[in-house]
Amino acid sequence: MAPQFFLYSTIVPLLAGSLKLFSPAFPKLRTFFEVRKNLFAELEKNAGNPAEKNPRLWVHAASAGEFEQARPIIAEIKKARPEVSIFISFQSESGFTLYRNYADAKAVFYHPVDTKKNAEKTVALVRPDVVMVMRYDFWPNHLYAAKKHGAALILAAAVLQEHSVYFKPFARQFYHYVFSLFDSIFTVSDEDQKRFAKTFNRKDALQAGDPRFDQVLQRSSRTDRIDHLKKYYADSPVLVAGSTWEKDEKLLFRAYTSLAEKLGMIVAPHDVSPENILRLEKKLSSDGIPFARNSSLPEDFSANRVLIIDRIGLLAELYALAAIAYVGGGFGVNVHNTIEPAVHGIPVLFGPNHHNSPEAEKLAEKGGATVIHDDPSLLHTLNKLVDSPLEREKQGIIAGNYVRNHLGASCKVAEKILNTIKVNAYIS
Repeated sequence: MAPQFFLYSTIVPLLAGSLKLFSPAFPKLRTFFEVRKNLFAELEKNAGNPAEKNPRLWVHAASAGEFEQARPIIAEIKKARPEVSIFISFQSESGFTLYRNYADAKAVFYHPVDTKKNAEKTVALVRPDVVMVMRYDFWPNHLYAAKKHGAALILAAAVLQEHSVYFKPFARQFYHYVFSLFDSIFTVSDEDQKRFAKTFNRKDALQAGDPRFDQVLQRSSRTDRIDHLKKYYADSPVLVAGSTWEKDEKLLFRAYTSLAEKLGMIVAPHDVSPENILRLEKKLSSDGIPFARNSSLPEDFSANRVLIIDRIGLLAELYALAAIAYVGGGFGVNVHNTIEPAVHGIPVLFGPNHHNSPEAEKLAEKGGATVIHDDPSLLHTLNKLVDSPLEREKQGIIAGNYVRNHLGASCKVAEKILNTIKVNAYIS
């Protein structure tokens, strides 16, 4: 066991106590402790009879994005073994809020502070046969307690980026211990697999791929919430701009003024707060572009108005309407999800900051996506795609095939979990 683990286990309770003491002065800290106030009482109420013999899977995801990778794995498990009890924990408030009523879960809860005492209490209530951690967000005391309980630990959709903290001298030994706790590690790429083998001696790590590809394919067939919009875009191509930021919108609106006669546009901003929607409307008004909100669609709405999506949760479905997709974030820290539009077999556009997104890089490299750098490149690309249906089709086929060639990660991870449950049942 790494010396850093003992130091960690000593410091965490002291740090948590100090932060709790000062939390009234800091809203985010106050919320962190408030939402966990009755955590164990709620978990005990939902955990079920201790005599229950159904297999139990505990899934932990840092936030909603990581849980999206878990959903197709859970679906495969429930399809094969409906009786498996699923427990889901989140670190973030957004993940918990979005999935607190997740239909396949026996209990959804906030992950407790990672003290030894909390870990033993959590494991005693959940009684997991298997613990699956998505991507990252490792809490060593809870992992150790689950391992001691007899649970198999699985790390799914694992990534090790080249310059991450895991490779720093002090952290490396600590994470060597953390990764040694896992019985199975499934990586997203071959490069991740090699890094686990070389740096952390996990030569048994397996490259399975990214479960998000399976998830976007499953979601792509569900369009009931946007079906009423199809009639407006039946006669002309539409550009769906998703997860946009202000820089994206400025470029898009300048290009749109030249293309409004032959291209419809739907904008789903990253931030749907009332303040940001109002800012967006003011920008469109100042540019002389007619618009309407999705939440108050007028009876005379037509595709010559920009449609503003002012609620979350619709974007993945909206791409089904698109002839072309623009994904925001590429003029900020990093581009958002590019495989959600790609699964629909349409060309994808995004800004230059996409190097932390392997799928965006691959889409561009293969010709299913175009990197936009400025106003001229956006206008040129849109004109080419709008004027040439054959070019749209060509790029769209490349994008769609890229997604379909990366399916199957969920089945690989689910198969391991199901086999583990079967072996445990046989032994017991």
